[in-house]
Amino acid sequence: MSNKHILLLPGDGIGSEVVAEAEKILNWFNQNKSTKFTTSTGYVGGIAYDMTGSPLPKETLDAAHKADAILLGAVGGPKWEPLAYAVRPERGLLGLRKELELFANIRPALCFEALADASTLKREVISGLDIVIIRELTGDVYFGTPRGVETLPDGTRKGVNTMVYSSPEVHRIARVAFELARKRNKKVCSVDKANVLESTEMWREEVQKIHDKEYADVALSHMYVDNAAMQLVRNPKQFDVMVTGNIFGDILSDCAAMLTGSLGMLPSASLGAKDKNGKTPALYEPVHGSAPDIAGKGIANPLATILSVAMMLRYSFDLGKEADLLEKAVTTVLVQGLRTADIMQDGATKVSTSGMGDAVLKALAALAKTGEKAA
Repeated sequence: MSNKHILLLPGDGIGSEVVAEAEKILNWFNQNKSTKFTTSTGYVGGIAYDMTGSPLPKETLDAAHKADAILLGAVGGPKWEPLAYAVRPERGLLGLRKELELFANIRPALCFEALADASTLKREVISGLDIVIIRELTGDVYFGTPRGVETLPDGTRKGVNTMVYSSPEVHRIARVAFELARKRNKKVCSVDKANVLESTEMWREEVQKIHDKEYADVALSHMYVDNAAMQLVRNPKQFDVMVTGNIFGDILSDCAAMLTGSLGMLPSASLGAKDKNGKTPALYEPVHGSAPDIAGKGIANPLATILSVAMMLRYSFDLGKEADLLEKAVTTVLVQGLRTADIMQDGATKVSTSGMGDAVLKALAALAKTGEKAA
């Protein structure tokens, strides 16, 4: 393959620790496979604000536009909560999504069999779970206007955020869900609140139009978001691909994350539309936050970030076999009983952040060697 450049944005908290382990994985592929990845590192979030006065410096944004893919750690933390809203760390991440037009967030919720007992739900409820939540990422209340807080003449304060979608925005995210469903079990559940919110009533109608016109071979159902939250806990395996708006997707995907046992296990991909040169902007990140309470202790779980690399291999570089190999390596270390603190179980062996990364490297080497012999 030709040289592909990856921009690393460790960010805040445990971000630098987990991204360091992911970088080991990229280096392993360069040394042992035909990949030719180059990397550079930039600043985003709180650390970027501390250094430049902006959570998304121009240098970082320029580098993001040029990169073939971006791997982000995490942003935010209590240190920066007193800042004005416009310069808080989270605005750096939101800015990247908006500037790169990363409208489709893909969040798989996969229960590794070795972790079926790590969830707070019964094993029979989540064993074999394999669902994907498609979250629209550049619309809704996160970006809609008018927005803000104002003080009224009588001294009371009013906060306003606007939930807004256009039909083209709904169409493009629906197509992402339907296309993915065609590669899986041909089943999509669109989540809205059409009985109360007019904007999501429009969402439901437009998803149905796209389905009827272009994807009649895929089964489509609709569900109110409150029911969807309940059903994710009651019977999550009824779903295959779920598609929903920005704020509902934010909440539901975190709910689904805990079905797998830990936020530290879930990767995600945020994708844009192909440009005129055929390049698809893409940002990959673990679902977990910056976890400032454990930052610097070497106990964070790097597997969500490593699995984000697997998504990068698959979606950005069309390296499906390499992605499968990496995911199998993660499965291997879990079967071996290696655990970071967040997924620790009786009888398992606790390892550090770097210890888990090294274990995945060891598993990769063993699997690659076995595969070569088998061939």
